[in-house]
Amino acid sequence: MSVERFAEPAADVRVVKLGAHIGARVDGVRLGGGLDAPTVAAIRAALNEHRVIFFRGQDHLTEDGQYEFAELLGAPTTPHPTLTTGAKSLAIDSQHGRSNVWHTDVTFVDRVPQASILRAVTLPSYGGSTTWASTVAAYEALPEPLKRLAESLRARHTNRYDYATEGRASEQNSAAYRREFESTYFETEHPVVEVHPVTGERALLLGCFVKELVGLSGSESRALFQLFQNRITRLENTTRWDWQLGDVAIWDNRATQHYAIDDYDGGEHRKLTRITLSGEIPAGIDGARSTVIAGDAGYYSDAEAPRAA
Repeated sequence: MSVERFAEPAADVRVVKLGAHIGARVDGVRLGGGLDAPTVAAIRAALNEHRVIFFRGQDHLTEDGQYEFAELLGAPTTPHPTLTTGAKSLAIDSQHGRSNVWHTDVTFVDRVPQASILRAVTLPSYGGSTTWASTVAAYEALPEPLKRLAESLRARHTNRYDYATEGRASEQNSAAYRREFESTYFETEHPVVEVHPVTGERALLLGCFVKELVGLSGSESRALFQLFQNRITRLENTTRWDWQLGDVAIWDNRATQHYAIDDYDGGEHRKLTRITLSGEIPAGIDGARSTVIAGDAGYYSDAEAPRAA
């Protein structure tokens, strides 16, 4: 496994740190498919170091431009394993529901995405911000006995329910969206502690798609899941972004969870477009990779080959 060092930003790129453990704003960049290699390298470095990065003033960006930019960072997946909201991007639309629960994207498949690029399209007049948490910082802050326990565990993740319909949406829209979300059943067993394929850091791989911890009873699974999940979402591990039109966020899906805050009324509309990048099949500290229990995600993403040691 290679361990990527954090590079110095390109001359015109300014990285403004937002928190000790997670979050930075990147200034001096006009996103699109025509960025030069040093600027792309600086964006990659900022993402590796800060887990989630934000860009203001990208009003020029279209879905095509967002996709072309995404291609500079990696190989885009199809929009979603089951949802068919668009050809290039997934609409994160409050009319289909509100994803007000902590999650890492699409962990119910074996090939967990490496990163996502989210662009604000329509925003409510108040509220609707998003919070990210560092799963690396959460792991690193665990006492040694809890680290050893987490490293020994594996968890099964499923799409048996749609987190995005837990919030408020019209009953008709919500039911249709749920049916599509569950149209193909996926279940995957992941290590609870994954080794980041680029930085070599260890991170907790949990979130709302966890069905059970392998080998434990339901009550034991729930208790341990909540213990580790509460560690992830401690406020010192988080950063909160108040969206403006023209904003773009990029997060490392292998090192974070996120939560879209449902603090705006039903008459308000919130829509963002997400493009996701293909990632590797996670591996635990023992090298054992995630395994498929149900579902084939090959059409969603070509899992990247493991990096050489």
